[in-house]
Amino acid sequence: MKHPVGWMARSLLDGEIHGQEHLPQDGPYIVTANHFSLLDPVLVTLAVGRLVNYMALDELFGKTKVGDEIMYYFGSISMSRDRPPLAALQQALRVLEADGLLGVFPEGGRALHWGERSIKNGAAWLSIATGAPIIPCAITGTEATLSLAAPGIHVPSVRLSLHPPLDPDAYIDRVDPVTAMMKDWQSVLNDELGHWQPDYLQSGYSLSDREQ
Repeated sequence: MKHPVGWMARSLLDGEIHGQEHLPQDGPYIVTANHFSLLDPVLVTLAVGRLVNYMALDELFGKTKVGDEIMYYFGSISMSRDRPPLAALQQALRVLEADGLLGVFPEGGRALHWGERSIKNGAAWLSIATGAPIIPCAITGTEATLSLAAPGIHVPSVRLSLHPPLDPDAYIDRVDPVTAMMKDWQSVLNDELGHWQPDYLQSGYSLSDREQ
């Protein structure tokens, strides 16, 4: 990948990427990943090999000039936590309609553990509205650097797995297509992340049950 993010990720991360054969060759899609670390967007962009426009909370902007430059460099779309993100959703729609890529972290921010945050449905809404598939992405290891648990810079061993696309056309006939699509996304990530996460996931407690 001929992109500055490549050398950045390789200098800060020691790991492996799987499932790149599941990425569509062209057209728009939405990469949806779990989120432990500030480096997760870097790793996702490295895995995808194309510019990814990330949905990012507006509170991440305005802290430092360098930070803002990095956010804008990655094509970040500012989104409010407190108000309906109508402008952000319109911008995201324009990205997908122009055959661009969108990056979404459905947990809505960094988490200490997979499963501790409620899942937002925005990625599925955008997918169904545009026909762009969702690519589930599971990341492990980045919780050890630039995370809530380990805010310092370390060189962890990480693994990123890309899974087969979720096709929005398969959900159109569901009673609640958006919720059904995100529950399937949760199931994919739970299958990969659950075995090393908290006991309630290991014991079969599903994320879908937690939302009810």
